[in-house]
Amino acid sequence: MVQIKTPEQIAKMREAGLVVAAIHAATREAAVPGATTLDLDRVARKVIADHGAKSNFLGYGGFPATICTSVNEVVVHGIPDDKTVLKDGDIISIDAGAIVDGWHGDAAYTAFVGTGHAPELVELSRVTEESMWAGIAAMKVNNRLVDISKAIESYIRRQPRPATGKYGIIEDYGGHGIGTEMHMDPHLLNYVARKRGKGIKLVPGVCLAIEPMVSLGTAQTEVLQDDWTVITTDGTWSSHWEHSIALTEQGPLVLTAPDCGKAKLAQYGIEAAPDPSPRS
Repeated sequence: MVQIKTPEQIAKMREAGLVVAAIHAATREAAVPGATTLDLDRVARKVIADHGAKSNFLGYGGFPATICTSVNEVVVHGIPDDKTVLKDGDIISIDAGAIVDGWHGDAAYTAFVGTGHAPELVELSRVTEESMWAGIAAMKVNNRLVDISKAIESYIRRQPRPATGKYGIIEDYGGHGIGTEMHMDPHLLNYVARKRGKGIKLVPGVCLAIEPMVSLGTAQTEVLQDDWTVITTDGTWSSHWEHSIALTEQGPLVLTAPDCGKAKLAQYGIEAAPDPSPRS
């Protein structure tokens, strides 16, 4: 069953989304050479506390931290610790969430640590982020869930191939519904699987977390012995981008973007829905 939100509930989700945006801003600034991933988790905890929010990652299924810190070949669910020290040239995907009055926000981004990154890494992050926005632009009333998957995959497949030979669209993980829980129906693939059909019809009140994960090689992953950390099976580096979006009568509202997605959606000729938050 897909949860349909009222405008008032979407406004609460926007509050949670703004906390997530604040976590992103603070951790991006802190992701420098010499910092540990545990340092970044401490930063996120402080932001959540300062906003009077709650963490939806800490304790989720036993997860021991406030954010996921996925460095280089780690795709998702990297656990912050004091042993993983960021180095010049690393990339790190930071996935963060928050709860306000029972409503969830969830978003991720890829950051570059220091300088001297290979052009294919810069392009990997760009392609992943832009594929997310292509998916968001396909979140239109009366479209189907598969239209989002198709937009993400099509964007990636249209890009020039990297020096490693191909982009791997991670198959084992994807987007999801979000609302009174962090992970809800429907599951959203980042590619088209014919056997899955077209999926739900998109109507006002549907809220989704759209999150492509792309590697410089394989689409396959494995989970390490900690039962959380997911890496590419061939050791190629990966990127992860995510936003939570509400579909409204006025169009898509990117709940976890500071500007509600206005600037990026304008590139697709789409007007973002107005911001319902009093903090905006």
